[in-house]
Amino acid sequence: MTFDSEKFAKKYATKYTIVLAIILIVPLVFYITLLLQIDKAKVKLSLETQVQRVLVAMDEYDNQGVFLFPRYKEFDTALYTKRFETVFSTLEFEPSTYATGIHHEGSYYYLIYNLKEDHYFGAKYLIVSTTYRANEIYMLGLFATLLILITLFIFSLQLFKNFSKPFEEINHRLDNFIKDSMHEINTPLSIININSELFANKYGDNKYLQRIKSASKTLSTIYDDMDYLIKKGRVEHHKKEINFSEFIQNRVDYFKGIANLKQIHLKTQIEPELYYDFSKTKLQRVVDNTLSNAIKYSHDETEVLIRLYREKGGFCLEVQDEGVGIENTDEIFSRYYRENQTKGGFGIGLNIVKDILDEEEVTLTVDSELGVGTMFKYCFYIKKV
Repeated sequence: MTFDSEKFAKKYATKYTIVLAIILIVPLVFYITLLLQIDKAKVKLSLETQVQRVLVAMDEYDNQGVFLFPRYKEFDTALYTKRFETVFSTLEFEPSTYATGIHHEGSYYYLIYNLKEDHYFGAKYLIVSTTYRANEIYMLGLFATLLILITLFIFSLQLFKNFSKPFEEINHRLDNFIKDSMHEINTPLSIININSELFANKYGDNKYLQRIKSASKTLSTIYDDMDYLIKKGRVEHHKKEINFSEFIQNRVDYFKGIANLKQIHLKTQIEPELYYDFSKTKLQRVVDNTLSNAIKYSHDETEVLIRLYREKGGFCLEVQDEGVGIENTDEIFSRYYRENQTKGGFGIGLNIVKDILDEEEVTLTVDSELGVGTMFKYCFYIKKV
């Protein structure tokens, strides 16, 4: 029943951040792409300029003495014959093509220029290369993205924290109200249970007393559900070895009085001495809600079959009724969902059951046919260590 404002704020701040980030990052991507294209155009221009500088240097050579090939810190240069033999090279890679134009291999961008044959030391191709990684642009994009995400998340987190405060306060008051109400209900409920038993022992049982007991047990089941829900996350339910066979039989005996009012026969097929490590509180919530619903939604003068049997790797509990059936088996575990509004209840019982099954990794199967009945099957498999 607790409202975790921190969890709520983080959950929706993350979603809000993702949506806004997509809206803002898309134009950023286009902007970075445009910067890369401009930067590559600058690289191409610088390569073309460098080619002209090398050509000028070679044109100025008068074939007298030794020609000192121009070297530059940011550029590598090479001369190749028409047979692709190296005349001169400072390249740190081998070109994969000798076609005229701009090419790139990895981080290397290079320009191939066709020379006049037998004019420049017998070379046919001039290659000028430079490294290009665009690190500054990529860092700019990364920094802008991180800044957008962090700023949006902090803003969204604060926004949803402020947004959730009124709900947290309302939930806190509601929680206190339910706790107080539960305390007030518990005392008279205990008095009813004790005095009905004392009355039955002294004056004998009758149909009116049976109805009082049945109503009291139904109210007790609802009370226990509410109590479990309030304590969830605050109280740790420790596991211990439970004799499932004995436990299931005791719960069936408990619900016989309620079933008798509708002349429903609770038939059991329980294999003896089946043990499993489980929380007794959790197991009671699973069994009580399943039996209570089976009786509540069964037609009068029918049968509810309760089976506990061994299966490979563990054992299974089945509860089969002859009732109205379930139309939406996927919805019945949602909190406050009730298919039949006339049967009472808050719609929290099966939601509690599903939470427990998920926590304890118990396999659930629900088979239902409208007008025929419903079967709930829980399989408890022994976990291998």
